[in-house]
Amino acid sequence: MSYTALARKWRPHSFQEMTGQEHVLQALGNALDSGRLHHAFLFAGTRGVGKTTVARILAKCLNCERGVSRNPCGECGSCREIDSGRSVDLIEVDAASRTKVDDTRELLDNVQYAPTRSRFKIYLIDEVHMLSTHSFNALLKTLEEPPPHVKFLLATTDPQKLPVTVLSRCLQFNLKRLPVGLITARLKQILEAEQIAFEPPALQLLARAGDGSLRDALSLLDQLLAFGNGRADEAAARAMLGTVDRDQVTQIATLLAAGDTAALFAYVESLEQWSPDYGQILEQLTSLLERVALRQVVPDYAGDELHAPELLTELAGRLAAEDVQLYYQIGILGRRDLPLAPDPQAGFRMTLLRMLVFRPGATPAPAPRRSVPDSSVAPAAPGPAPSAADAADVNWSELVANLDLQGAARQLASHCVLLERTGNLVRLALDPRSSVVRTPAQEEKLAQALSRHFGSALRVQIEVRQDIAESPAREKQRLEEQRHSDARSAFAADAGVQSLQRRFNATIHPESVRPGKE
Repeated sequence: MSYTALARKWRPHSFQEMTGQEHVLQALGNALDSGRLHHAFLFAGTRGVGKTTVARILAKCLNCERGVSRNPCGECGSCREIDSGRSVDLIEVDAASRTKVDDTRELLDNVQYAPTRSRFKIYLIDEVHMLSTHSFNALLKTLEEPPPHVKFLLATTDPQKLPVTVLSRCLQFNLKRLPVGLITARLKQILEAEQIAFEPPALQLLARAGDGSLRDALSLLDQLLAFGNGRADEAAARAMLGTVDRDQVTQIATLLAAGDTAALFAYVESLEQWSPDYGQILEQLTSLLERVALRQVVPDYAGDELHAPELLTELAGRLAAEDVQLYYQIGILGRRDLPLAPDPQAGFRMTLLRMLVFRPGATPAPAPRRSVPDSSVAPAAPGPAPSAADAADVNWSELVANLDLQGAARQLASHCVLLERTGNLVRLALDPRSSVVRTPAQEEKLAQALSRHFGSALRVQIEVRQDIAESPAREKQRLEEQRHSDARSAFAADAGVQSLQRRFNATIHPESVRPGKE
């Protein structure tokens, strides 16, 4: 008994059976119902999202013996012939195998003849971007002045390669990559109809691996059923796809939350026996962190098949919100940079190390010693938190100069004035004229830099006030203006300059005078 692949067996035969792509189906349905039918349609999108399926259904809509509509009967001779691939008036062409101009001319030689038995003669050209330049020219002549009985349905995964002259003569529809939830629901529907046992997490793993393509996910499902002896179990899916067990990812997240560096890296070493894909581990870890962050903001979030609500609740309570955001960002960047690491495991370890070292409140590595004159004083050495009275003894300008800050965050710090530090709170004042540099993201960066400098987790509170002392930025501006003023005075007092003024009636342009480098 022959077996039909699930992707073929469950290919939709009407628009109602399609998964997703509602924006395309609505537009086509309205055109069919109103009778405003273009002569050429272009369907673009990645593999397995339904381009040729939509084209075949559209062909049925156009040639159904009961009339043109968005709901072909599926029972007449024309509909049955199209479903079985036997319609003489639906000419399907794989452009990848017929790229020569002679092939295209041979194909189009019969355009002028009326359809054999249907309403329209329909040309369905798949991967149309593979045609040669001469083939496109031959096709363009027909697209410019098509006979009324001909319709062109073009499909491509790379519309950028089509000449603009062809694109301008087609109605273009862009099919979207299908979301994981939609693919998962379709897999579940098919397995229930097939009466095949499954575990929901296995279907979500297949949907993620399908990467937006329902056809790829169905092919993986066929492979899983063969691998799992007719069942779709999570363990079999992970083994087939080479993904790490989610309990292992949960353990990594738990050790991160505990800040247990030794136990975390010992556990990472134990994973090597499974020869894991470290990129997939980071993908699953960041996926878990995203769900934890969502749970922290939306307490009623119930989780999904891969992440139990109890786990999300536990991690959401143990991890600070800023730690979750930091871990997520480092994980995303670590996954991107993994191919550049000396080896995948080393890149994975370094990513986890960054999470632990750069989180707020982490003990920073010792800074290199700097050579300073004996008379200098450290700008604010780590130690007991100064009181409000002690804040005046801290040189905020020198402190800002020594903070690990760049860009807008450094600009924010330089426009602030230190009011006090009490416990883990640092109060700053900001001039209203400089409030444009203040954003939550830059405040967080400033708090992290201060935490690293003082060796303890600190919070920053910024007040916008008129009556503040001179900020480092204003101080720098004042000193620069003073240096320019001194330079102009010295230049004007120079005997040589005065001699030139007397002899040649010369004039000094003050804005052209620049102070020398110190």
